[in-house]
This record gives sequence, structure tokens and C-alpha cells, in this order.
Amino acid sequence: MQIKINRQNNIEEYQIPFKSTTLLKALYHIKNYTDNTLTFSSNCRSGVCGACAVRVNGKEVLACSYNFKDGDLVEPLAYHEIQRDLKVNKQKARETLKDSTAWLHQPQKSTISQEQVTLTEKQTDCILCDSCYSSCPVLEVNPNFIGPFALTRAYRYTSDPREGDIQSIVDNIQTNGVWDCTLCGNCTEVCPQGIDPKMDITMLRSTSAQFGYSDPNFQAMSFGSDFGFGGF
Repeated sequence: MQIKINRQNNIEEYQIPFKSTTLLKALYHIKNYTDNTLTFSSNCRSGVCGACAVRVNGKEVLACSYNFKDGDLVEPLAYHEIQRDLKVNKQKARETLKDSTAWLHQPQKSTISQEQVTLTEKQTDCILCDSCYSSCPVLEVNPNFIGPFALTRAYRYTSDPREGDIQSIVDNIQTNGVWDCTLCGNCTEVCPQGIDPKMDITMLRSTSAQFGYSDPNFQAMSFGSDFGFGGF
């Protein structure tokens, strides 16, 4: 079995003497027996911490959960500072939480029903793997985009009955935020926890509309005579 690893834009090939195993075990085999300079991140090895997230053949996976295949190309997460080989700095994605102000602004006492708990229960399962951030095509053209990670957290708190100031969160996700998403669904597809940022962002748009906001891209469109609005 062979895997390829992108190391500082240099593709190196390694032979793995296993027919089937997790990618993380293969990476440890390389480090222990072939090349001890190979650098990658890992922690729990159980799909819980999110530290070992990488891209395989262009798609984000957890190395500890993914069974590698012959010829796989392994790369570091996209839109992150590469510290070395497969190890990246995740601080930039964490900073998006500051931009989205995704936390309780004005806590208030509230009786929470089981239905309300279930509404945002899935969002709290995030393991900070950054897979959604790496898979987002908007970040390729707009590095200031808040991103799916922060927006799904914003949805979690705008849906929390204990939040007495929803508008503060809504106000802070309008620029480089909720309307910049293309709703491509990449983030939903790669999330190892089954979180659906695409749907969360759609719900945030609905909440934004309730506070008087609308898609600025739609407002800037010029439909012209092709739609029967011109040529009089």
C-alpha cells in the first residue's frame, strides 16, 4: 500500500505494510520506521478531539477515523497557516468567534424545554477540527469571511432562549458573514459530528430578515430588460 503526502508543496510517497488501517496509524508508522521528521497533529485517537484533521484527495477527514486507500494523497487543511507538513495553526479560525460574537450577550433566566435543547444540541457537539473551515470555497476569494464554524455557533446562541440580546449577534454577522455563504454544503458534508452549518446559516438568514436585513448581493443586482424590467 502506498500513500502520498504533500510536505511543503513537495509530494513524497511512502510504502505502508498494511492492507487496511487508519490513516493516523499509517502516519505513525512512517514517523516511527521511515521518516521521523514527518510532522502531524493527533491527540485522542478516537475521533473526539479533532486534532488530526487533514485533507485526503481534496476532502477533509479525521486521520484517526479514516481507513486509507492505496494511492491516497494526504494534505494539510486549507486556509490555515502551515507550520510544518500536516500540522497547521488553527488560531485564525478561532478568531472568527470574536468577529461573530458567538456567545451569550445578555443572559436571562428562562425555562428551557427539551424541544429547545434538542434544537441546538447538535451544534454543541463541535470538536473544533476545522474541517468545515478548510472545505469552504468562499475563503479562497474572501479570507475575511467569518466561515461556517463561527456562523453555526452564532446560530446556536441566537436560538438560545437564555439570550436576551439576539440582535447584537445578528448585527455582527452581516459583514463577511451570513450573506457571503454560497450554501454549497461542503461544510455539512465533511463535518465528522453531523452538524449542518448550511442549514444553520439558512436559519440565520431568516433571523436576520426578522431584524430588517436582506441579502446585499440581491439588492445590488441589475435585472435589466431580460427580466422584463427595462426597455420601456
